Amino acid sequence: MKLIDKQQIQAHNESVQRHANTDYEYLGEQLARRNIDIETIKQQVARFGVAIPSWGVGTGGTRFARFPGQGEPRHVFDKLQDCGVIQQLTRATPTVSLHIPWDKCTDWSELRQTAQGYGLGFDAVNSNTFSDQKDQSHSYKFGSLTHANAATRAQAVEHNIECIEIGKKLGSKALTVWIGDGSNFPGQQHFRRAFDRYLESARQIYAALPDDWRMFLEHKICEPAFYSTVIQDWGSSYLAASALGSKAQCLVDLGHHAPNVNIEMIVARLIAAGKLAGFHFNDSKYGDDDLDAGSVAPYRLFLVFNELVSAAHEQVPGFNPAYMLDQSHNVTDPIESLMSSAAQVQRSYAQALLVDRAALDAAQDANDALMATQALKRGFETDVTPILQRVRQEAGGAIDPIATYRASGYRQRVAIERPAVLGGSGGIV
Repeated sequence: MKLIDKQQIQAHNESVQRHANTDYEYLGEQLARRNIDIETIKQQVARFGVAIPSWGVGTGGTRFARFPGQGEPRHVFDKLQDCGVIQQLTRATPTVSLHIPWDKCTDWSELRQTAQGYGLGFDAVNSNTFSDQKDQSHSYKFGSLTHANAATRAQAVEHNIECIEIGKKLGSKALTVWIGDGSNFPGQQHFRRAFDRYLESARQIYAALPDDWRMFLEHKICEPAFYSTVIQDWGSSYLAASALGSKAQCLVDLGHHAPNVNIEMIVARLIAAGKLAGFHFNDSKYGDDDLDAGSVAPYRLFLVFNELVSAAHEQVPGFNPAYMLDQSHNVTDPIESLMSSAAQVQRSYAQALLVDRAALDAAQDANDALMATQALKRGFETDVTPILQRVRQEAGGAIDPIATYRASGYRQRVAIERPAVLGGSGGIV
């Protein structure tokens, strides 16, 4: 299936290019007065990419209802097409993260070739042992990798190993493991035994990893287990990753923490320990809301990137985080939300690159709290939109992705090509 006509992108770029060029030149002059070369920042931003989750291009839902939108993807090939449009316009999302078994197909080589045709590669593969599948022998209602029944645990381990084999065919280099295991009532689960069973199961999965792969352990404070969760915070994740070995690391989902937790400090701790796997970017107001990245707390997202840029600047050994969006789009067009989030993540990265590291270090060493926070605010308050626009334009993308997308009529076209579905892409992790 076709993406968006390149001539449409070019025509829309030409209509806004003059203003975009003027804004870029003006920002360049501003940054030059701060001894910052805008071309250097632009090149760094151009190298940055964030993965799209295959399930993110479908409409999400709540516990109460799901309202499908126009042109819902029917299968993984439709999902790749939508991901291809996002990459075509933003030039910031070069990889896709698949979820198994939601994204199973009969020919993985065909899927890989299709992705390459859209200019896409594959990020980490995600296993699913938090919901039962058709013809499954053992239910995960009371757990998977930590289930009291050994046969259920073996089934969950086997599924994760299957995901590794699929990932090898796609060129992936990591497996993401999130489980909903836990309890809803006091006394329902033996805490220590459950964690021991998790380690026993995870070691079998870890042993199946290729030498150049990583295993991303994802934690979540609650849901669906509301009294206790086996891997409920970064501490439990770190304990497990440390017990497994060097290829196991801790994944940080911005929505998987208690309200007001200092996520950027958690990031710093994991960097220092060499255990930061990467991120699932989203935003939240109350809990695991899976809102668009930066839609509620853009400063927090910037502060996370400040730690990442700092680690890269200091050349911390082994620092190589993976970046992915993980969102639920209930009231917006998923393609538009994902493009907006990709730009927001890029924006936070660019702003963090503008922080004067020498001035920040000096203020911290002098215990000058005000000047230290001002150094951060100066980067955050800089409008880096002209840099993002120039990066997209030079890479063949759209200066204004959402406006170009809407003008293209892509959503209306796929609505005709894809019959309406009531199901969809499944849940969000």
